Amino acid sequence: MKTIRGKLLVYFFIFAFLFQVVAISIFVSSKEITTTYDQSFQRFLLLNTISQITEELSLQTKAIVIDPESEDSNEYFTTKRELQSKKNELLQLFNEDDYKIKNYHNLIDTFIHESEMTVGFVFKDDIEQYTNHLEETQIAAGYIQEYALELIDIELTAYQSFYKDMQLRNEYFFMFIVFLFITTIALAIFFAIWFSTGITKPVNKLASAATEVAEGNLLGKPVEIHSNDELQLLSNTFNDMRSNIHRLVQEIKDQSELDSLLKEMELKHLQNQINPHFLFNTLNTISKMAYLEDAHSTSNLIDSVATLLRHNLGEINSSVTLKEEVDVVKDYFLIQKNRFSDRVNFVYRIDESCLHIEVPRLTLQPLVENAFIHGIEEKEEGGTISLHIEQTNKYIIVDVIDDGLGMERERLERLKLFNQEKVDHVGHSTGIGLTNVIRRLQLFYNENHVAEIESEKGRGTKIRLLLPKNNM
Repeated sequence: MKTIRGKLLVYFFIFAFLFQVVAISIFVSSKEITTTYDQSFQRFLLLNTISQITEELSLQTKAIVIDPESEDSNEYFTTKRELQSKKNELLQLFNEDDYKIKNYHNLIDTFIHESEMTVGFVFKDDIEQYTNHLEETQIAAGYIQEYALELIDIELTAYQSFYKDMQLRNEYFFMFIVFLFITTIALAIFFAIWFSTGITKPVNKLASAATEVAEGNLLGKPVEIHSNDELQLLSNTFNDMRSNIHRLVQEIKDQSELDSLLKEMELKHLQNQINPHFLFNTLNTISKMAYLEDAHSTSNLIDSVATLLRHNLGEINSSVTLKEEVDVVKDYFLIQKNRFSDRVNFVYRIDESCLHIEVPRLTLQPLVENAFIHGIEEKEEGGTISLHIEQTNKYIIVDVIDDGLGMERERLERLKLFNQEKVDHVGHSTGIGLTNVIRRLQLFYNENHVAEIESEKGRGTKIRLLLPKNNM
């Protein structure tokens, strides 16, 4: 299967290759023109330089004839070496087979020779000889100047031809650039329209089908896309997804009414589970304390009982804040502390910033009651129940910990799998078992993992609630 990315890369490399070929062609052509122009310019400079050096050497030769002891004698040899060097360059820049260049080269040799003879006879003080050679030197210098002008004229004529050729080449080059620009734009527009149509048309089909799904039409005509890239896979996946959504919606509709009835029945059942045994024990305790004490402790105890009953008899399917649940647990601790004195100890470690979260009513008290009844009450030496509330990035964590009798491993495993009866670990005051608390939390938060249970026989039990913070 081809991919959209692969197609884009192929098109990119094709255009990049074409532009590289054009760029290399332009570079080679420009390099050739520049080289030709540079060679012509160097020849002009060389001819002009030879003419100037020849004239300078002729003057220095004449100056030596007039005054052999002058400073021009030292400069003469330097100028002569420079002229010889330029003479050697002449054969490098010009065609050696050109007879005019050969004549010009020989003329320079003659000039240098006559100049040397003139200087030599000056030092021998042979006036007749150096006079003759000086005259020949000046004649040769004049010929060099004339020949240089003739060669420059020939070079200018050739340069004119080169210039015309360069102008013609520039015209062709301009036409090529215009043709390349028009062709490139046309190809770019063609490929852009062709490629974008191949993408936008299937995407529009998918967008139209997605709009139908958003409006609730799950039985629309399947999207048909005939391509060999990701868009065909996307259309097939979309069609499968729409069919799966339709099937799941039908299943949800079939079960939603039954789930609603089951939840209502379960909550009403929980609301009616009030065990009078706890009330009898509490009232008996209040009676004894009223007899033995003044009215202050009794009043506090009665207030705690009233708060506890008011909370327990509230609307079971309504939510409360975690702070309200903690206050009820504190009242419950106060009642049990008065009943059992030093046999039971209660410990709090609460992060106050966590208490504004909403929880189902009767969440903490049943857990604390279970810890007391099934963990501490039957333990002769008593024990400690701890309530810890803290938070992580994702959860408010509530730990109810006791150091009581603990549970057998088999019973713990059954409790973790929620296979035991709903009345397993039922409190006296609420009649609500641990599994009912967990189930209501699952319904309330619409999450399965809301509790963790740890227990060891003879060492106590720890129940941890994981309350999602995204519901805060």
